[in-house]
Amino acid sequence: MAEPTHYPELSFESRMDSVEFRIAEQAHIVVDDRICADCSTRGCVVACPANLFVPTAAGGILFNYEQCFECGTCYLVCNEEGAISWSYPEGGHGVVFHRS
Repeated sequence: MAEPTHYPELSFESRMDSVEFRIAEQAHIVVDDRICADCSTRGCVVACPANLFVPTAAGGILFNYEQCFECGTCYLVCNEEGAISWSYPEGGHGVVFHRS
């Protein structure tokens, strides 16, 4: 039986050094504040691995798409239908992972 492959441990900072964000003019995720105002769980705020969802004083959600990993977690955990519209960024934009 073959030995398992072992990968070197990398710090978060080292991993982030291998990521490039090619920012499109239009956000690939759109949040509807009117629908978010009725949300009691704020799942997107808690679940986003990049912490890109921020509650506003008015009860809505601000989404900072510029450093999104495009994982879709926000869309999957949202319990308010229509609150999050998610699509892939237009061609040539979005997150790019480089091999170190």
